[in-house]
Amino acid sequence: MKSVIKEISECKKCPLHKYRKNVVPGEGPLNAEIMFIGEAPGASEDEQGRPFVGAAGKLLTELLEKNGIKRTSVYITNIIKCRPPGNRDPEEKEINACLPYLIKQISIIKPKIIVTLGRHAGRIIFKLMGKNFQSMSKEHGKLVKGVIEHIGLNVIVIPTYHPAAALYKPDIRRIIEEDFKIIRNSITSREGRKTSKNMTLDMFLFKK
Repeated sequence: MKSVIKEISECKKCPLHKYRKNVVPGEGPLNAEIMFIGEAPGASEDEQGRPFVGAAGKLLTELLEKNGIKRTSVYITNIIKCRPPGNRDPEEKEINACLPYLIKQISIIKPKIIVTLGRHAGRIIFKLMGKNFQSMSKEHGKLVKGVIEHIGLNVIVIPTYHPAAALYKPDIRRIIEEDFKIIRNSITSREGRKTSKNMTLDMFLFKK
């Protein structure tokens, strides 16, 4: 992962490198079984070089903790590694320039579950599985099995709304809270199918 982070820190493939203070590669254990993928860093993330540390990040941490999931046990990153000016949506050319880094990260971590945060993340991960992402309202909360075609990795993808969308919209917040219950249930369901010989997801992820 160090070589990937070095590549990201030196990247000048798109104009976003001109505006960044820090690249935001991602953080978490490299053996994480769950990977959260957002869209792009915001102002706080650009300042600190860490993903999801602003208001949306605080909500993400709250949602994880409410469902007994340790933030330190999951890997968190974004499709885009540099902040778009004014927190605008990432452009397609920027996504395409940054996507190889994300694919490398997924290939290193080999997560069992990928949770996409926001429509751009959902659309891109579905595309990597050769699937069509219809809309967030139709896809959120579903457990979608597929193969990341570039690396032959079998995963379960669970799309949900970006936490930023829930900050000032109570209806979206209720939806994302329900989606996180589905995420937790999918983890415990997977756990029930494992043998006692393996280190369990429950041991790895959940607070006692």
